[in-house]
Amino acid sequence: MSKLKVYYDLISQPARAVLALLKVNGIPYEGIQIQLRKGEHLSEDYVKLNPFHRIPMIIDDGFKLMESVAILRYLCATRNLDDYWYPKDPKLQARVDEYLEWQHIDIRSNTMGYLMNKFMLPAATGVPPDEQLVNRLESNLEQGFDNIENLWLQNGKKYLTGEKMSIADLLGVFEACTTKVAGYDPRINRPNLTSWMDRMRDELNPHYDELNATIDRLTEKFKGVPPLRKN
Repeated sequence: MSKLKVYYDLISQPARAVLALLKVNGIPYEGIQIQLRKGEHLSEDYVKLNPFHRIPMIIDDGFKLMESVAILRYLCATRNLDDYWYPKDPKLQARVDEYLEWQHIDIRSNTMGYLMNKFMLPAATGVPPDEQLVNRLESNLEQGFDNIENLWLQNGKKYLTGEKMSIADLLGVFEACTTKVAGYDPRINRPNLTSWMDRMRDELNPHYDELNATIDRLTEKFKGVPPLRKN
């Protein structure tokens, strides 16, 4: 059994980013699925492990780590990965960190706000989305993806922070491919972002399609419309 345990749900964008890094680099691990839709992250046993009741989380030979960005940095430091994932050069590393700091307060926050209020909460409660709130969140989401298109990927850059893929791209692309569950396609009228997403899929496959199978299935099944319970 692998010493590295990974707690995950494939509905989680950061969890997919962590799993992608492991799979692409052939790092052995024991996967432990925590099903968010069944509330398993709120169970007594899991909360004892992670009081924030979030995923992903790892336990590496007894060492517990709970946040996706910290997990990705830790894996790069401890698994002898190629330097481009999280460069040792201070300036190149700072570029990756620059995106990681931005994404948590911008595109990550906007994506989660939109998904939760447009799709996940209505599906869980049976209460239709608040259209005014959803419209405001979608406007924020538009601005975030415009920033990726026009700033992070300006002039047709291949990757978010440099000439090679990094952990920033993993977090970025798994955020961008998730909003389709709620009926929003960030590719529309964004050629730089579209090319980047296609490139990431090509370079990460077959793992990219495998990790996104749940997202693709939900998208196909519900077409962006939350399944409201009937009275």
